[in-house]
Amino acid sequence: MNAFWIILTGSLVATCCSLLGCYLILRRMAMVGDAISHAVLPGIVIAFLVTGSRDSMPMLIGAGLLGVITTFLIEFFHRYARVQADASIGVTFTWLFAIGIILISVFAGQVDLDQDCVLYGEIAYVPLDLWITEGNLNYGPRTVWTLGFVTLLIILFITIGYKELFLTTFDPAFAAAIGFSTSLWYYLLMTAVSLTTVASFESVGAILVVAFLVAPPATAYLLTDNFKVMLILSVMLGILASAAGYFLAVWMDGSIAGAIATVAGIEFTLVFLFSPTKGQLLRRRQVAPARQPEEALA
Repeated sequence: MNAFWIILTGSLVATCCSLLGCYLILRRMAMVGDAISHAVLPGIVIAFLVTGSRDSMPMLIGAGLLGVITTFLIEFFHRYARVQADASIGVTFTWLFAIGIILISVFAGQVDLDQDCVLYGEIAYVPLDLWITEGNLNYGPRTVWTLGFVTLLIILFITIGYKELFLTTFDPAFAAAIGFSTSLWYYLLMTAVSLTTVASFESVGAILVVAFLVAPPATAYLLTDNFKVMLILSVMLGILASAAGYFLAVWMDGSIAGAIATVAGIEFTLVFLFSPTKGQLLRRRQVAPARQPEEALA
């Protein structure tokens, strides 16, 4: 049963991250998830200083607020300081991460503030945190319910705002011309990314969240030019990586999150090499025959 809960948790994270990752890939902002996972450290410390508690909920609230602030700062630096998006991401998350380290050293140096449990969670512990009511009813791991709710929110968000998100991603100038607010939908998308990242990395770890935000969407991008198909393929690839990665970790007796991320990387490598339309090996085979007549004439 533990295997089921772990694979289900990985699949829920894969679904959320893969759907949003498709938009991030096309906007050339794939590393926003990594930036958020580091930039939320000040929020964790401030939440502890305000509440005096190391419970996960206050820390997640603080981390979530800092995640939203991070996305606003990234866009602010990109738009008003005229720096590239990747540069604004790098400046924002390193600056906020450094502030978090200073806050810990100054105000919480003598306290066992385990920010690692929030930033680098372990998916193997998911079956241990059960939701048990006062009447001793066991509803399963809390994480599954939390991520299930977040997954429904993300699917609902993309379903309702599909046209707006599509246009502001592919052609923001046209979207603005017909009355869509590109800034509004950017911030809504970044808020969704922040929510997903913060809700996920306590359970599965920041590295796995970043892997799901990038690898399945990038793999799907190499397989199709249809955006709807890309969304579906990215989710399927993420779920496949979750299941295969778990069994790989069991076989190797290693890290589950690391194995899942490794499988996601293997999926990308295989598609990169053998994709019917963009695979490097197949493209070389198609180019080679075209050169033969020229070589014969020479």
